[in-house]
Amino acid sequence: MRIYWQSFIDATASAAYLAKLSSYLNEIASPGTTVEVHGISPPDRGFGRLSEFRCAVQAVDQGIQAEADGYDAIVMGHFQDPGLYELKSAVGIPVVGTGEATLHLAAQLGRMIALVSLDDVYRNMHREQADLYGLGHRISHIAGLNILPSDFSAAFAGDEAAKVRMIDGFRKVAEPMVADGADVIVPAGVLPGLLIGGEYGLKIGAAPVVNCAAVALMQAEMQVRLHRLNGLEPNRGPHCCRAPEQAMGDFRQLAAQGFRRG
Repeated sequence: MRIYWQSFIDATASAAYLAKLSSYLNEIASPGTTVEVHGISPPDRGFGRLSEFRCAVQAVDQGIQAEADGYDAIVMGHFQDPGLYELKSAVGIPVVGTGEATLHLAAQLGRMIALVSLDDVYRNMHREQADLYGLGHRISHIAGLNILPSDFSAAFAGDEAAKVRMIDGFRKVAEPMVADGADVIVPAGVLPGLLIGGEYGLKIGAAPVVNCAAVALMQAEMQVRLHRLNGLEPNRGPHCCRAPEQAMGDFRQLAAQGFRRG
C-alpha cells in the first residue's frame, strides 16, 4: 500500500519537521505500507482564508497526479482540510482529511471536544469545518497557540528543551479548556499533533490528547482495505459526484498555466 501524504509545509524551510513526520508515519504504518510526504511551496503562510485556498488548489492538483502515479490513498495532511471534497470528487482512490478523521474519532472518546490550533486566525474556520462534518455542537472550545511552523523546528531537530517548552505552552492553553468542561483535546494541526499527541498516554486532566497524524494514517489504511474488500467509496450522487473530464482538464490547465484575465 502506497499512501501520498500532502503537507502544507515547505520541504526546504521545514526539512527537520518533514523528515520527522516521514520517519514517524513509516514507523507506525502497517507492514507493507509506505508513506511518502510531500510539501507545498510557497507553504501555507500569511495565515487566513486566501492562503488556505491557494494551497488547496495545489494540493488538489498534486492529489490528482498522485492517483495517476499509482498511489492507493491520499491524506490531506493539513487539519483544516481545504479542498478535501473537491479532491474526493476528482479521484477514485480514498482521500482522508486529517481534520475530518480526527474530529470523528474524538467524538467517540468524549462528549465535548476542544481544539488547540496553531493560530487564533483559524477559529472560525474550525467552527465551519466542524459544522460541515456534523460535529459543530460537540466543539466546546477553540484556542490558538499563536506560533509559526518554524517555531517547531528546534524541537523536531532534537532539542529536548525546545520540545518541553512547546508541550508546556500547549498545556497552558489546554488546561483551562478541561477545567471548563472539555472531555477531549485535539491538537488541530499535524505540527502540534506530531509533537504533542505523540506522547504516550498524554492527558490534560482526564482528557485524552488525540494524535491527528496517527489517526489520519490509520484511517487511510482502513479505507484502502475497505475499498479493496467491497469497493466502498464516497457517495457519488449529490454528495460527491465524480468531476467530468472537461472540469478535470480545465482545472489541471489552470494549475499548470495560471489563468487569462477575460
